[in-house]
Amino acid sequence: MAEDLTLIKNGTKEEKYQALIPQIEGLLYGETNLVANMANVAAALKEGLDFLWVGFYLVDSEDELVLGPFQGPVACTRIRKGKGVCGSSWAQEKTLIVPNVDEFPGHIACASASKSEIVLPVMRAGKTIAVLDADSDKLNDFDEVDQKYLEQILDLIH
Repeated sequence: MAEDLTLIKNGTKEEKYQALIPQIEGLLYGETNLVANMANVAAALKEGLDFLWVGFYLVDSEDELVLGPFQGPVACTRIRKGKGVCGSSWAQEKTLIVPNVDEFPGHIACASASKSEIVLPVMRAGKTIAVLDADSDKLNDFDEVDQKYLEQILDLIH
């Protein structure tokens, strides 16, 4: 079955998320495979919001994330807990919004075009199982609107 997204090109960020969320719900409906759902979420977010890079890093061990489903340029494969924005979000178990990645202590530059970033922990049963990472080629591109809607999207992933 072909899956197509109806995208809003000229709306506000909030309108884009509001149009995308029901479509993501449809993509995920009835699918229980975590990797498949993460792959479709990454693709929908890349298409719908035109992020430079968006994807998941999965908790692979007690102290390391490993690259999961993503869309965009090639990426770092492994990130240690507490390192960079992704490792810091995991260690702190909270969303991190970074307006300028060059000003984030210990930032890991996987893509030189990345200027700003948001990372959200994916929580299941009180534990972080992954992080969702989105990068932009614009400074200060992420805010509370992104956090609100990305958290709603993460709640849809089973």
